[in-house]
Amino acid sequence: MATHTATRIETRQIELKSRPSGVPTEDNFRLGVGFIEPLVEGEFLVQNEWMSVDPYMRGRMKDTDSYVAPFQIDKPLDGGCIGKVIDSRSSDFVYGDTILGSLGWRDKWKSSGNGVTKIDSKLVPLQTYLGVLGMTGMTAWAGLTRIAKLKKGCTVFVSAASGAVGSIVCQIAKAMDCRVIGSAGSKEKIEWLKRMAHVDEVLNYKDADDLSKELGRLAPNGIDVYFDNVGGEHLEAALDHMKVHGVIVSCGMISTYNETEPSAAPRNLFKIIGKRIRLEGMLVSDHLKDREAFLQDMSGWIASGQIVWEESITQGLENAPSAFIGLFKGKNTGKALVRIESEPFERR
Repeated sequence: MATHTATRIETRQIELKSRPSGVPTEDNFRLGVGFIEPLVEGEFLVQNEWMSVDPYMRGRMKDTDSYVAPFQIDKPLDGGCIGKVIDSRSSDFVYGDTILGSLGWRDKWKSSGNGVTKIDSKLVPLQTYLGVLGMTGMTAWAGLTRIAKLKKGCTVFVSAASGAVGSIVCQIAKAMDCRVIGSAGSKEKIEWLKRMAHVDEVLNYKDADDLSKELGRLAPNGIDVYFDNVGGEHLEAALDHMKVHGVIVSCGMISTYNETEPSAAPRNLFKIIGKRIRLEGMLVSDHLKDREAFLQDMSGWIASGQIVWEESITQGLENAPSAFIGLFKGKNTGKALVRIESEPFERR
């Protein structure tokens, strides 16, 4: 008969020390220690192996009302994570099971099973469930297939095209026989988009003197769908070149997340009226009922080689703040992940 620890369990965790003004810095975080109460019947203990860092987390550092609760000062942050069950008093989740959860930014956590998913660790590398087969991939898929209702032959413009979501958006659009124009900020990212994602055209927004003019050159016949991860000047440029009855999928606005003053752009929202543009915001959580359809489509594209991906991996929980801050400095290509290295847990 298995025995279980009867004392509180120590966990390392990244806490929000202060709310950022502008781009977050290391000083806004601290590596702290938390304690988990002993397991009771029906609970299990997870030791994290992977965690995700995502731009939306910047919004949770503000003490404002939003679609998700803000992080609290002196408390650990949270987000997507993958770990192994290392102790259990549950018949449904047993020692060795691999778990997808939402309590990242720490090395251990316990659960009764609500809001977590047991995943198969043999099919693909574990971290894939935080990327192309996780919320990242599903965001791209739902935005194109459910909101834009993308059709063959469309011209699709994607901002932050080399990022976690954007890189998958580009490839899904190509798999659906569309012409794709991406925006990225370095020669290396542009090269990856052309060579690996087979994007038709890529503009370097950092080198463009006039973003709208450059986009018009690459899309002389207009844009059917704009997948917006950036907002600001990218949104303004897209509005200039959207076709009548075009669709804008508003997934993120990373250009505004760290602003301390209201953004100047877009200054041409009036074009929505004349062009009868449909602009719709999206949250992937609204589309979870379609997860099986997403997995079927994505698995097929991966198997056929139409979807590939990059990962920017940072080692060590203590370096998670640095990995997060890097998102706003363009340091990542593809999905940004943190590999959590924990001390072995002695099962008692």
